[in-house]
Amino acid sequence: MNPSKPTIAILATLNTKGKETQFVAECLTRAGAAPWIVDLSLKSHGVDGADAVGASVADAGGASWQTLNKQSRQDAAAVMSEGGKKLLLDRFIKGEISGVIGLGGANGTDLVCSIMRALPYLVPKVMVSTVAGTAAVQWYVAESDIAMYPSIGDVALNRITKSVMENAVLAVTAAAKNWAAKQQAKSKHSPLVAVSSFGGTAGCVDRVSERLESLGYEVILFHASGAGGKSLERLAASGELAGVIDVTTHELTDLIVDGVYSAGNGRLTSAGAAGVPQVIVPGAIDHANFWVGQVPERYKAREFFQYNAQNLLMRTNAEEFEKLGREFAKRLDEAKGPVRVLVPLEGFSEHTKRRARDLKGNDMGPWKHPGEYRIFADSLKTHMKTACIEELMLHINDNAFADTCVDAFVEIAKT
Repeated sequence: MNPSKPTIAILATLNTKGKETQFVAECLTRAGAAPWIVDLSLKSHGVDGADAVGASVADAGGASWQTLNKQSRQDAAAVMSEGGKKLLLDRFIKGEISGVIGLGGANGTDLVCSIMRALPYLVPKVMVSTVAGTAAVQWYVAESDIAMYPSIGDVALNRITKSVMENAVLAVTAAAKNWAAKQQAKSKHSPLVAVSSFGGTAGCVDRVSERLESLGYEVILFHASGAGGKSLERLAASGELAGVIDVTTHELTDLIVDGVYSAGNGRLTSAGAAGVPQVIVPGAIDHANFWVGQVPERYKAREFFQYNAQNLLMRTNAEEFEKLGREFAKRLDEAKGPVRVLVPLEGFSEHTKRRARDLKGNDMGPWKHPGEYRIFADSLKTHMKTACIEELMLHINDNAFADTCVDAFVEIAKT
């Protein structure tokens, strides 16, 4: 690994983006980096210029490059994605790669990003794409840290797109030099604790973060909007975390009602599997998220609060609270490390101070339903077999509750 001249992988399909790939390679060389070109073409061809040719990528993916000619685009892409991941990770593990840049249209972006996502966080990843400004970016980037560069025009050579590619090259080269230098420095860091956050739990999150920092911890916040929860789980699995104070487990509510902020079935699992200490709070599970104007028909008779121009919050009902208790228990019972669950029975979010409304704007009464919070707590206690559960007659955003979270974490972190 050479910080002064880092090696940067270029991921592209040379049969369709050969000239563009060579242009990016030349830009990398001028910027002080060494290009390593990986050909991801889904069909065999005679275009030269790759360091890792398509045949070797396909072979690493478990197939012959020639046989891909007869396969569907989707099946061929799956082979090249698998092979690309193996080759890239092998070079990375050996310390021979300090960054990666990709080129592509819609299908190329999907293929390249699937390979980039296999690299750990902070390894520089830049994608020059025709679809960087579309809603599909949430799937291309997912819980990774890929930087997307809109190509403005199609990925072809002209003075506009050349400038975009040059900018992307300069960005990834500078980031790769910085990343490589940090790897050599091997700096010591304070233990890192993850805290999940949301606007409705900000009072607790802020107090928890301040106290952790005063105790010598470094804090990383994860917004509970789906991608944030996935990122928390991925970082926990990577061994980067000293612990988790999961204040805002809201994404599990969206999971059970198919809301737009679900983090998938992996939420509340990886930290436990990694054995790190966890303090778990049912923060903001009193609602799910839908986009304004897109509430499923089955929920249109429910109670809501419009949070902003885009987000419509649906109040969690008794049946869902009972199910959430079971979901929390199922996940936390699998944890290999110490777990404490703290339940603030006076309210799970700041929205307990609001009024609920129907979709026409009519008042439906208070958002706060303490009896339903009790249903969650009882369900949790009924199904939980391992973790310690503590109920507190406090609101989640009371300072006393936040202090209890930190005290509990300090206690179990010593075990």
